[in-house]
Amino acid sequence: MTYIKRDLERKFLKSSDFFKAVLVTGARQVGKTTMLKHLAQGQNRTYVSLDNMAVRELASADPALFFQTYKPPVIIDEVQYAPELFPQIKILCDASEKTGQFWLTGSQQFNMMKNVRESLAGRIGILELFSLSKREVDGIRHDEDLSFSFDSLQLRQKKAGKTDILDVYDYIWRGGMPQTLGADSEQRQDYFSAYLNTYLMRDAAELGGITDTLRFGKFIAACAALIGQQLNYKTLAEAADISPSTAKEWTRLLQGMGIIYLLAPFSNNALKRLSKTPKLYFLDGALAAYLSMWPSAKTIMNGPASGHYFENFVVTELVKNYAYSQNKAALSYYRDQNAKEIDLIIEESRFIHPLEIKKSANPDRREIKKFDVLDKTSLERGPGGLICMIEEPLPIDSMNTFIPCNLI
Repeated sequence: MTYIKRDLERKFLKSSDFFKAVLVTGARQVGKTTMLKHLAQGQNRTYVSLDNMAVRELASADPALFFQTYKPPVIIDEVQYAPELFPQIKILCDASEKTGQFWLTGSQQFNMMKNVRESLAGRIGILELFSLSKREVDGIRHDEDLSFSFDSLQLRQKKAGKTDILDVYDYIWRGGMPQTLGADSEQRQDYFSAYLNTYLMRDAAELGGITDTLRFGKFIAACAALIGQQLNYKTLAEAADISPSTAKEWTRLLQGMGIIYLLAPFSNNALKRLSKTPKLYFLDGALAAYLSMWPSAKTIMNGPASGHYFENFVVTELVKNYAYSQNKAALSYYRDQNAKEIDLIIEESRFIHPLEIKKSANPDRREIKKFDVLDKTSLERGPGGLICMIEEPLPIDSMNTFIPCNLI
């Protein structure tokens, strides 16, 4: 399989030049190991995986001997299985001034992250890799960070080309897991079946202590049915025949495993009566499509959940974009008790960018009138608009644009 360049590479190499250790977290099979092995080409860097039980036992029982056997510079895969290594990594970091000696990967777990931050504070950079974005799949590289101004969007248009709804839904259905890119329908189904039954169930048992795989499977499927909607623990609990408190624990576990993303509700002291419930998204929408048994891209596109899957696509593409970019941003959504909603709010560099998401090539420009509610805050409004299926950017007014979804 041809290697696909990842947008995280720039940030990873910069972190490796600055920190003595770098940890790349993310869900299983998104390409963490592949990226690090690719970047290590030409280096004398050892590779070791803690998926190997004998190696894992050595790492847990005798960390000092482990690093005599696997000397830095080293790639350590699935480091969450041996947290005993972290104190020894600290000792080795403090004994040398060299940067980039430890390249680590791990399925993001709260306990592991707590150990990392306590043991390696100031010595480690932590980054997250997601499944391939549509832009990565298409091989499109933009020199500048994303801006929602009309002029910037026009520049991106020159590289991205025109939006194609069939192409977008094919990506939504197929997803960004590297192994699914060239798969046919049957192979894709077999892949996600194995992914669910092998990786997710095993990690749920080993890392979350979950032994009831039948109920956990029902719970993940219930999450898929809520894609793009407000999180409802009671609904999830009833679907999986578990208590709401267990549903909350399992939601937290899926979030820690990099399977789901919870979009926080917008919060501001100047605005009252706002929803406090997050919205649920799948970081790879194809897994949700598999769990909900959508047999093809066209059935999703024409089905009753098509708008939710399109919203999931837009939100997760933006999550990936800001995880890899130079500038950080806070993502949220607005909903008040009058059911007024703004699909996405991006807070970046003192500016607030309101965005609506519509699966249409000709959405109603009056949707942007909702953005006026944000003028009650002390935050300064920046460019925003409607992310949709329009082929090319088109101004709505001086602050807002119809934004083709392939430009994000």
